[in-house]
Amino acid sequence: MDKTLYDHDFQQWLSQTVQQLQNRQFEGLDIEHLIEELTELGRSEKNALKSNLTILLAHLLKLRVQSTAPETMQRSWYSSVIEHRQRVLDSLEGTPSLKTFLVEAMEQAYPNARKIAIKEGKLAKFGISTPSGADYPLSCPFSIQEILDEDFYGG
Repeated sequence: MDKTLYDHDFQQWLSQTVQQLQNRQFEGLDIEHLIEELTELGRSEKNALKSNLTILLAHLLKLRVQSTAPETMQRSWYSSVIEHRQRVLDSLEGTPSLKTFLVEAMEQAYPNARKIAIKEGKLAKFGISTPSGADYPLSCPFSIQEILDEDFYGG
């Protein structure tokens, strides 16, 4: 089996492909791998958006459900909400077409966010009340507008 440049040295393949595109040398392009990489790039951006939404939603849920948690714990969740919301906003600003994927991404992210919030909630110690899984809504209680609102923290 012959190894292609793509298989042997991805960075060199990438550099060569960019050079070929810049020079309009389309006949020598490795179209199969180029399509594969462009498709993967789109998937990566969607996965990053879902990942950041998952953490954002998990901590919004914790702030809502575990409202009696100590202030030190809540501050950590607030910080996480701020960070991951900014990542989501940056993704949407950098790739505006992701806005059409936002509702789907939220629907895909919420079940994992709920699972994370429940598991982390069970780790509470030192007399902190531990919510049950039933305390966490099965469907996302937050609207897209709330999720993206920089002043919203789950309350």
